[in-house]
Amino acid sequence: MRRRAWIAAGVLAAGALAWFLFAPRPLPVETTKVVRGPMQVTVNNEGKIRVHDRYVIAAPVAAEMARIELHEGDPVRKGQAVALLNPLPMDTRQRQEAQARLDAARALAREAALRVRRADADLQLAESEHARLERLVKNAFVSPQALEKAVTAEKTSRAESHAARSREQAALADVQAAQAALQGAALPAGARPPQLPLASPVDGVVLKVNETSERTVAAGTPLVTLGDPMRYEIVVDVLSTDAVRIKPGDAMLLEGWGGGKTLRAQVRLVEPGAFTKISALGVEEQRVNVIGDPVDPLGPLGDGYRIEARIVVWSSPDTVKVAGSSLFRVGADWHVFAVENGRAHQRKVTLGQRNQDEAQILSGLAPGALVVRYPGNELREDMRVAPIAARP
Repeated sequence: MRRRAWIAAGVLAAGALAWFLFAPRPLPVETTKVVRGPMQVTVNNEGKIRVHDRYVIAAPVAAEMARIELHEGDPVRKGQAVALLNPLPMDTRQRQEAQARLDAARALAREAALRVRRADADLQLAESEHARLERLVKNAFVSPQALEKAVTAEKTSRAESHAARSREQAALADVQAAQAALQGAALPAGARPPQLPLASPVDGVVLKVNETSERTVAAGTPLVTLGDPMRYEIVVDVLSTDAVRIKPGDAMLLEGWGGGKTLRAQVRLVEPGAFTKISALGVEEQRVNVIGDPVDPLGPLGDGYRIEARIVVWSSPDTVKVAGSSLFRVGADWHVFAVENGRAHQRKVTLGQRNQDEAQILSGLAPGALVVRYPGNELREDMRVAPIAARP
């Protein structure tokens, strides 16, 4: 009996040793939890800062240009002479062309005045709608979201009103330049027209001096480019497939501009026309410009500065989410491997919104559930797993 007992004990010990040596080890996996928290879906791309209104001062007639003493960054006042021309004598054809330019400038000035009236009417309507919705929100007749839309509409209308007035000023300046170009039309043959100063239509700064040295210039030659340094806008070109998800009023976050914080802006316009652009890989893409207005001061940023923009097309302050790297496809459905009692179990989930890092969980998982973050091909249903520390 004692001998049989020793034999049985030896068999059990050998079996335990064989199981220890040859039993399948738990598969090391990195895990993450399903959590509740804020989530955003954004459209990301590079963009630039540009002056909202740019004014190009051009020679209205062929003339001898005096040297321009202004430099980039110099401030100018409305009505200040930025260039001085000595017009060349005009023949009959040139007089007719100058008269035609004057007529066209006057027509554009009338159109600009009508646009100012329309913009002012839209602004008055937006202000009255804002005031009406404020009263309704206080009495709980409409939702706060309707008031937010009214505020955005009022801001957009006010910006359009300012832009319309700037365009009217530029049109009136073009009329004055065209009128000045005709000053010498009635002079006797051989007489030289008086000097023609070109004035700034607005208060601003010199963005670029197109022609510096004294020389003869043709009619229409750009001489100086001016802009208002207090009115900037953000331009971001996105794929047309992304542009359809963006709407005026969406938040725009500006990063990668060289400072240490994120600047806020707001989408004002999604341009209605697309253009073709060749990507870095040589692929033709249809892209659309998205225009935004800064909400935070831009500080040292100026015309043409590069930024990285994230346009928020969807956001939620509290939603169930999981790391996107834990998801995988099974046919047309999304699945994850949930870790329960040291074993992996495949679970089907229903997704909502997704961004580059996270996915919204509508059903299939509860907050606090542990899932495999990077499921590999070797992972199987009911397989033993050993969670490891997350990768740095």
